[in-house]
Amino acid sequence: MRRRYNLRIRVAWAFATFGAMVCLLMGGFQLLATHDLSQRLIDETLTAELDDFFSRRERNPQSLPPNTVVLHGYIQSKGASQDDIPKYLNTLPPGRHNLTVGRLAYRVAVVDHREERYFFLYDTSLQQKREQRSIIFIVVSMIIVGFVSALGGIWLVRVIIAPVTELANRIRNRRPDVWTLQWTDDFGHDEVGELARAFDLHLGYIHALAERERAFTSDLSHELRTSLAVILNAAEILLADEHLPEKQKTRILRIERAAHDMTEMGNALLFMSRQQHALRMVEEVCVAEVIDEAVEKHRLLLKDKPIALSISTDPQRRINTDRGLLYIVAANLIRNAFTYTEQGEVRIIQDQTSLAIIDSGRGMDPRQIQSSFQRQWRVFSHIQGTGIGLSLVKRICDQYGWTLKIASERGTGTRVEIFFSLTDN
Repeated sequence: MRRRYNLRIRVAWAFATFGAMVCLLMGGFQLLATHDLSQRLIDETLTAELDDFFSRRERNPQSLPPNTVVLHGYIQSKGASQDDIPKYLNTLPPGRHNLTVGRLAYRVAVVDHREERYFFLYDTSLQQKREQRSIIFIVVSMIIVGFVSALGGIWLVRVIIAPVTELANRIRNRRPDVWTLQWTDDFGHDEVGELARAFDLHLGYIHALAERERAFTSDLSHELRTSLAVILNAAEILLADEHLPEKQKTRILRIERAAHDMTEMGNALLFMSRQQHALRMVEEVCVAEVIDEAVEKHRLLLKDKPIALSISTDPQRRINTDRGLLYIVAANLIRNAFTYTEQGEVRIIQDQTSLAIIDSGRGMDPRQIQSSFQRQWRVFSHIQGTGIGLSLVKRICDQYGWTLKIASERGTGTRVEIFFSLTDN
């Protein structure tokens, strides 16, 4: 499950919530206990006042009920009119009641004694005001305790995760070319130490894989380049023979083109394995020269096809890039245009800002355009190819900040444009 906030915020929120809930529970229990105790004290006071008044009433039948600021008494004799007492008391049965009259709150005790009914009212307005102040105090306490708990949680989590933060900073600031790091001794034997040891272990494993890959690509590059150089030299020597039959010359040209394609593919594969090193090999390159070279090496694909080739380039346009990678991009796009166009035209337009290759070939539908950047995907499976051309072109464009756009319609043709970055000037 994805976490939306970092650990400090989550712990601080948990501490604040816990502190506020504890404060709420304690304050709530205290408020209930205080209310219950006050209610009992008031009931005991009413009972004591009633008993005292009954005693005085026996000694002096003319004794009047109490009438003070907080205590009021009323007597209803048997057979007397109900108008002698307030109307809000007429319907109250014997017992204890809570009654609100206007803005005043009362605790009422109703008792029948010797054919008379007694109503004693105790004013609880002050008690309610105290309870309201207690509620305000509880709310303020919740806010204060929650804030203090949040600060405590932030401080505590900062102390607890300090080793994890230190390990993360070391990993983030590690130089990619430095592999001999041993952090196990810098951390204890707790969970963070286990994490550091696991990182050391996996770092060594990755280093071993990188060394094996570097050795493999180096050996592969050497062997492939040597073999391809031999093939190309032999092809050039054979093609220099003026008495070579045309049929054999065509076959040798095919061998030479295949060797060039293999060289190009080897460079592409080496680029994918040594990407960052390749990007540092920057020079000022004439785009028009690279396009002309790619066209000449793939012109054989247009043989015996009724295709009109139009090339418009700007020889003054130069960009700062790796020449080999720019050739890979241009050669892939030109080869695709020559391969998938059976008749019509192919136009290559290069100006100060972009390179456009337009053909009247088979074209692609929107689904195929989306899939064309996937590795080992081909538009037409029966046509020979590796299927990594456009994916590699997209990677090179992304690395150099170039924009690659493809517009195509099935049966009409394809337009591929590359917009160079302004920083390439």
